[in-house]
Amino acid sequence: MAWAYTDHRESALTRALRSARSGWKGLGPAWMVVVASLALTVLGVKSIDVAESLRPAEGGLGLGPVASRQLVYGLVGMAACAAVCVPRYRALGPFVWIFFAIAMSMLVFLVVPGVPASVVRPRGGARAWIDLGPVDFQPSEVMKVAYVLALSWYLRYRKNHRTLKGLFWPGLFTALPVGLIMLQPDLGTAILFVPALFFILIAAGARTKHLVLVVACAALAAPAVYPALKPHQKQRIVGLLLQLRGDRSEDLDINMQSVTAQRMIGAGGVVGVSDAEARALHRFNALPERHNDMVLAPLVTRWGLLGGLGALGLYVLWSVGALLTSARCLEPFGRLICVGSLGFLFAQVMVNVGMNLGLLPIIGITLPYVSHGGSSMLAQWLVTGLIVNVSLRREGYDMGRSFEWNDDEES
Repeated sequence: MAWAYTDHRESALTRALRSARSGWKGLGPAWMVVVASLALTVLGVKSIDVAESLRPAEGGLGLGPVASRQLVYGLVGMAACAAVCVPRYRALGPFVWIFFAIAMSMLVFLVVPGVPASVVRPRGGARAWIDLGPVDFQPSEVMKVAYVLALSWYLRYRKNHRTLKGLFWPGLFTALPVGLIMLQPDLGTAILFVPALFFILIAAGARTKHLVLVVACAALAAPAVYPALKPHQKQRIVGLLLQLRGDRSEDLDINMQSVTAQRMIGAGGVVGVSDAEARALHRFNALPERHNDMVLAPLVTRWGLLGGLGALGLYVLWSVGALLTSARCLEPFGRLICVGSLGFLFAQVMVNVGMNLGLLPIIGITLPYVSHGGSSMLAQWLVTGLIVNVSLRREGYDMGRSFEWNDDEES
């Protein structure tokens, strides 16, 4: 009897392992996106706890209040990810304009004069959040998801973007949310839409020479934008230039946040410091936004250069999974969803890392999955769900290949 019982248990275990392998295989390359998202979320919760609590909390998971909230945000995001995976992603297509219109309406609401501060509470000089009581909601994060869906749906069977004149409409479509976000003002989030637009246009077959021309014109026009910037935005640019020249005169003023972040990163060395030492360093060095925009600093303080490279490696894994999912999908809507989502993540990670290392001005960009924030976490996990949805369905194998144009055609 004992032998038969053991054999039965082994058979059940074998079946469970086979089922698990089958499930991961069904995910296709999106398993990389899921694994990276989970690992980054856990890493973010731990980094936030190190940054905000002098010692681990007693009982439970040993997390302080800020890290505990971040864990809840992550669980809510995972639930949203699972919900997004249920309907076929192509069934979402007819509703993307409704989603986009709702997101636009919320952005308009943020900048309408007369809305009381109890509802739209300015933070850091920006009216970017709607106060929902227990939590604040940032519509621009949801707009990033709505933008990718709507632009992908718009471009899925078009080819007018193959001409220079045809780029006007995707550009105008992008200018609508960007303009409203800049009115908040939130320059950091606004600039993320430009790389996402270019990623989508390249995947949709836009001509490289046209995109290069647009970039060149934008670069030439960039100095004209400087006078329109807010005083604090100008200060950050001036501070960066001082740092790059080796001028330490503003290290205790406009460059304090950047210099402190670099010092904390350097304190981590190659393998990091102990948990207690990392907590003490961040408690007594008072790095502003160490749980949010500057969360990379406590991460590297605790786990060192290797930990920082590991986090970047997870973003690379995420990106490879999104790219492979896009390449495997022959249906244009799904392909553009994956590439547009990657455009936002790529730009966000590059800017945030540059901010923490003193290579770019500090403009309020969070580190995806890692920085504290419910709206950001929800948006990132929604993106994860969309990519998994595309990978699970594998639609388009009975269609012609998408976005394959003849480069000899007339412009």
